[in-house]
Amino acid sequence: MLTRLVLVAILMLVGRAVCAEDGATFYSGKIMRFIVGMPPGGGADAYARLVQRHLAQHLPGAPSIVVENMPGAGSLKSVEYLDSQPDDGTAMATFSSGLLTESVAAPKRVKVDFRKFAWIGNVSEDVRVCYLWHTLGVHNWHDLLARQQVVFAASATGTAGNVESAMLRDLFGVKLTRVQGYPGSAAKRLAIERGEVEGDCGGWTEIPEDWLRDHRIDVLVRLSSLLLPGMDAKVPFAGDLLKSQRDRQVFNFLMAPEKLGRLFMVSGRVPADHVAALRKAFDAMVADPLFRNDANSLRLTVTPMQGQEVAREVAALYAAPPDLVARAKAISGE
Repeated sequence: MLTRLVLVAILMLVGRAVCAEDGATFYSGKIMRFIVGMPPGGGADAYARLVQRHLAQHLPGAPSIVVENMPGAGSLKSVEYLDSQPDDGTAMATFSSGLLTESVAAPKRVKVDFRKFAWIGNVSEDVRVCYLWHTLGVHNWHDLLARQQVVFAASATGTAGNVESAMLRDLFGVKLTRVQGYPGSAAKRLAIERGEVEGDCGGWTEIPEDWLRDHRIDVLVRLSSLLLPGMDAKVPFAGDLLKSQRDRQVFNFLMAPEKLGRLFMVSGRVPADHVAALRKAFDAMVADPLFRNDANSLRLTVTPMQGQEVAREVAALYAAPPDLVARAKAISGE
């Protein structure tokens, strides 16, 4: 009996060692796929391609990484597709983080439980602002509130820009209408330049540099408290404009996905040692000066969060009080 127990213990130790070795060496010679839930040219795509260039250098085995854009249903298509892929950690997804609150507020539409995925981390908070084209003569927040109508571009239900424009209308009283049907942020920017619409809410890093340099837009409100270089500190933070504590709680709930920002995840079925290897590589990558210099050259912010912390924040979203979720659902149009 003693001999058998010793043999079992040895086999368990060997098994653990093999698993650890698998996590450290599995990616050698492999091809990883980054599934991006939004079209090319937007923020999600830019961050995916930034990570593509750097992650393999920190992952044992240095696999090849390819980016595949898979827009659809506000990036829900990419999330659903991820769970149909091999559960070995060779497929990773990044998507519109607005789906997180949609999965809580509208579970019949977004039939995804994000607590069941394995979070690798996020690169940055998605710092959001709302703006109008310069020809309108709306130069500040008070001008916006006084205007009888503004026309914003809109894409799929649940995307960040749609939720944010709905908040302007329903929480802040902006007289706003939306033109639906644009596939992503790049298409919305073209629509603004063509005069089809007058403005949008979007990521600060997505705004073309010449729009800011040549004052082609008026940034009217910040939806994120983080003040980045180049931002006008006189532009108000939306959270400070709300007088009701309940309205501030709804605002914080709806903006929580943007604070989580540029997220990367794999299927929850991926072995723990593969997830650990990916997390370790991701954490090393976001701390690498070469990665940060590359991000700076592209005007992409880096305010990273580890996978375990993302998981805790996602769990907190699902624990939101029902009455708060109901109010958020009514605002987002679900």
